[in-house]
Amino acid sequence: MNKAIILSAASCLASASAVRADELGEDGFVDSAGVKIHYVTAGKGPLVILIHGFPDYWYTWRAQMPALAKHFQVVAIDLRGYNQSDQPKGVENYAMEKLVGDVAAVIKHFKQDKATLVGHDWGGAVAWSSPWHIPSGPIGSSF
Repeated sequence: MNKAIILSAASCLASASAVRADELGEDGFVDSAGVKIHYVTAGKGPLVILIHGFPDYWYTWRAQMPALAKHFQVVAIDLRGYNQSDQPKGVENYAMEKLVGDVAAVIKHFKQDKATLVGHDWGGAVAWSSPWHIPSGPIGSSF
């Protein structure tokens, strides 16, 4: 079978079942020290931030967002370098301190004191590292 046909069929299947951000809630951007971080949010209540793994983006959480949004304000982010978030040049712009700073910027953007972080794969490392990098900030008090 022709490789182009297989790829075309796969992309048709993916787009047929794709959920758009506006079907789940609303999307926007947070400014994290000059880096735009894209998010999709739904619901009201305590803040829950969903952090994707490698090589995904906010869409990883599409199945969980509706259930969580019944009880929480859920925010699924695109980590810097992924999807619609900015992709700053230089390895130093992807240090854990920068990634955790992006999460802190999301919490501040939504005017909350704390958040529950849920991470998958690389996002789990970011969530786990958060209290150590900003222990007196908004994340440290939520663990």
